[in-house]
Amino acid sequence: MISRIDMRGSLPENLRDVLPRAELDVEAALEKVRSICDDVRHRGAAAVRELTARFDGVEIASTRVPAEEIERALAELDPRVRAALEESIRRARKVHRDQRRTDVTTEVVPGGTVTERWVPVDRVGLYVPGGRAVYPSSVVMNVVPAQEAGVKSLAVTSPPQKGDAPHDRGGDPEFGGLPHPTILAACALLGVGEVYSVGGAQAVAMFAYGTEECPPATLVTGPGNIWVTAAKRLLKGRIGIDSEAGPTEIAILADETADPVHVAADLISQAEHDVVAAAVLVTTSPELADAVEKELPGQVAATKHAARITEALAGRQSGIVLVDSIDDGLKVVDAYAAEHLEIHTANAAEVAARVRNAGAIFVGTYAPVSLGDYLAGSNHVLPTGGCACHSSGLSVQSFLRGIHVVDYSREALAGAAAHVSVLADAEDLPAHGAAIRARFDWEIPTT
Repeated sequence: MISRIDMRGSLPENLRDVLPRAELDVEAALEKVRSICDDVRHRGAAAVRELTARFDGVEIASTRVPAEEIERALAELDPRVRAALEESIRRARKVHRDQRRTDVTTEVVPGGTVTERWVPVDRVGLYVPGGRAVYPSSVVMNVVPAQEAGVKSLAVTSPPQKGDAPHDRGGDPEFGGLPHPTILAACALLGVGEVYSVGGAQAVAMFAYGTEECPPATLVTGPGNIWVTAAKRLLKGRIGIDSEAGPTEIAILADETADPVHVAADLISQAEHDVVAAAVLVTTSPELADAVEKELPGQVAATKHAARITEALAGRQSGIVLVDSIDDGLKVVDAYAAEHLEIHTANAAEVAARVRNAGAIFVGTYAPVSLGDYLAGSNHVLPTGGCACHSSGLSVQSFLRGIHVVDYSREALAGAAAHVSVLADAEDLPAHGAAIRARFDWEIPTT
């Protein structure tokens, strides 16, 4: 069900290249989404509606969801789901509120200051996936940090679901061309009234260029499929993006103290997302590896999405990696730079503190990735594909820009004038020095 890689003895020098990893050919998808984005740019909402009919099989009269449908979705929401979403929002808001930045002014010299001012982006488009699963939790994870950052204008978009009538639920999993009602209800709980029934590359293009029904945004965030990722790459000069999200990943670093039942369950929980989801166990214990392999088939068979999980676990992106020591295990997980990394070892907190590269780290038996997906208070929009070695997950910072404000008096500028002039001449940019000299009636010394 899952392959093994034995790295005992010595670790390969090209660790990152030999570790299991999902392949995502964004470049190949670029050309396919280019025409989609160009169509939206030139024809606006009409193009979005036609593309929605072509790709989603849904005819929509308008891309924007009527306010009454958002209100209806909240009114009809299962009270237990509502309570869980409200608690998820409360915890996420508590964590993200503490991420707020404060302006800092530094006096460089008497009369010369630099202030770093934190300013939210003007408008954000938040993408919420709606393919194999429904993700109201992603509404929370996108909206809360944007709101805490102080973004004044934000819109949510999610792919439309099929069906005959928007409000004809009746247990039928089709919803008449609207996003899933649980997504709409989550928007209502968060006070988001601007919601669109658009998915795929056309949603990113809608936010990038704007249409008659949707004003353009300055930033788009949220994970999506390969077409969403390709559109983000194509349009990132036109609109800001958070990241190019790939298939979800879990890595687990474990020793002989780990419980194979827990490890197997956590690998399965992320493999449930997609057939290309990655599940990797890095362990010093062959006995644990054997026990996890023995445990997987029974747990998988008991799940709803057994076929999907089986394909994900058997894929080249998943595997069990054997290492000699925790030190070697740390080298492996740092090279892998997982979206989600669980630590199941003795002294798990100490081991976790040594990790350099991960989107989020989950410490010990009682902090599984599933907790982070919904209710830890952390954000679950995280870097994938090894990007955690240089990128962070979604946070309040994602929606802010730091602007340096320079304020110098005449005397403070005079004190810097000679050095500026010397450096300008060293770079063969004499007009830079001349711009300083123009402010004074004396010659600036250059030696």
